[in-house]
Amino acid sequence: MTHPAELPNWDLSHLYKNIDDPQLDADLGEAAKRSQTFSKTYAAQLAKLDGGVFATAIAEYESISEILNKAMSYGQLLFSVSTGDAQVGRFYQTLQERVTEISSDTLFFMLEINRLDDDQLGAKLSDPAAARYQPWLNDVRQYRDHQLSDDLEKLLLEKSVTGRAAWVRLFEETFADMRFDVDGVGEGMTQSQVLNLLSDKDAIKRKAAAAAFGKVLKDNVRLLALITNTLAKDKDIEDRWRKYARPLSERNLSNQVEDEVVDALVSSVRDQYANLAHRYYAMKAKWFGKDVLDYWDRNAPLPDDSSSQFEWDDARDLVLDAYGSFEPSMAGIAQKFFDENWIDAQPREGKDSGAFSHPVVPSAHPYILLNFHGKARDVMTLAHELGHGVHQVLAADQGALMSDTPLTTAETASVFGEMLTFRKMVDTENDPARRRILLAGKVEDMLNTVVRQVSFHEFETRVHDERKSGELAAERLGEIWLDVQKASLGPSIRFDDAYKNYWAYIPHFVHTPFYVYAYAFGDCLVNSLYDVFAQGHEGFAQKYLDLLAAGGTKRHKELLAPFGLDASDPDFWKRGLSVISGFIDELEAQG
Repeated sequence: MTHPAELPNWDLSHLYKNIDDPQLDADLGEAAKRSQTFSKTYAAQLAKLDGGVFATAIAEYESISEILNKAMSYGQLLFSVSTGDAQVGRFYQTLQERVTEISSDTLFFMLEINRLDDDQLGAKLSDPAAARYQPWLNDVRQYRDHQLSDDLEKLLLEKSVTGRAAWVRLFEETFADMRFDVDGVGEGMTQSQVLNLLSDKDAIKRKAAAAAFGKVLKDNVRLLALITNTLAKDKDIEDRWRKYARPLSERNLSNQVEDEVVDALVSSVRDQYANLAHRYYAMKAKWFGKDVLDYWDRNAPLPDDSSSQFEWDDARDLVLDAYGSFEPSMAGIAQKFFDENWIDAQPREGKDSGAFSHPVVPSAHPYILLNFHGKARDVMTLAHELGHGVHQVLAADQGALMSDTPLTTAETASVFGEMLTFRKMVDTENDPARRRILLAGKVEDMLNTVVRQVSFHEFETRVHDERKSGELAAERLGEIWLDVQKASLGPSIRFDDAYKNYWAYIPHFVHTPFYVYAYAFGDCLVNSLYDVFAQGHEGFAQKYLDLLAAGGTKRHKELLAPFGLDASDPDFWKRGLSVISGFIDELEAQG
């Protein structure tokens, strides 16, 4: 097994040498100067500008944004691997404050764009240089009905560093400082280490890890409940001022997806709880010779799983081979992440326990963070994040304002990358027992992505709805959590009192409210997309690359149309969910 010290750490010097790099201060100084000039030149003038000058203004705004986003990306990436470092924490907070202050000088721009009437904007878009930015302008103007006065918008922006951002930082630093004493395994373990034990081969270790994790969450639950309540109330206040109909309405707007499409997804998955999760976990319990599984056994390896752990080099080669078999250019892009130290895979203290691919800015390149423990799921995580990374590289040509994709379609490349890697693993495995283990692992990953994430969405919805009537006690948060988990996972999973606080460690509830349904959206979308590919759709690979390269310039309807798919069609979700159901059927047939 690859020793942790041999795993790669990323090289952030591609951005800045260190926190004292003079170039960082110079970039911020340049952004501040240009922002002030931008404000003096264009504030209260947009309605008078012709299309060419309007395009010049947008290009300057984009250039300033890229400088600031590069600086902030460096701070975010550095903090993600050093959350326990007080010096890095101070640096990141100071950076946030400085960038926010600079951004206040350009805040007027989008507010004024939204005050242009349709005829005024239409006249400007007759100029080709301005028309290039129409997708971004459409995204900006979708918030017109929710925009506040300039003074209020500026106040919210400036107070965000001492409001929401401060509570998020408290959450991150709290978990970074947590240590877990696992009976029979070790003391002072990090979150990543203890969560990794929940999929250990040894049932005693899994149970001990679950108890240790639950104990520390319970010890901190008052603080974590306060963070949750405060952020939910903060969101409720702003939502009311902005006149959003529902707590998830703003997220749907930013995801460029209609409320009814999300509702159809959630209801479709919820209706399939019994056919998917309940059916699978009942089968898994029988494999373990039990009537029910304890929750710490939910992600346990199957009893006959004697698979060895993956070496880092083998994981890399497997994913690159899977990508290359589909489309060589994808493997070529992914290879750069390894060759140029764009990946941080080494588990260590103070590092974020999750995984992500950060796009940074188009003029730079993405960075991937994960914690590699050598398990098959870690290989899938690598495939997932490399999918994001390839997507971000291909979309970079759209520029800083239009390269980012909404969360719903942002998961397309990542989940598709997982599917390619899974198929490669299965197709090269000749042992029926091993194929069964791989298939079961894929089903569990899909259940975690679809059923579990929709249950998270249900939890979040209920918490935000109840928070409108008053603060929720930690006990009540635990009750809601257990309720949605029992409903989604079914009667074959048994929970104890320690599990009721597990809601508290889900970072998306804090970082990005109502993010979680995007995983289910992306998984079902990719299942439907992969089904089209498997049926031999002509020109699929090039159409797929075009989809990724479009970045944020197209909505899901436009992106899926070349493949004959439509997410507003109820059968679309049934098609995606049937892929999971089909895998479970296959497992049942094997006995």
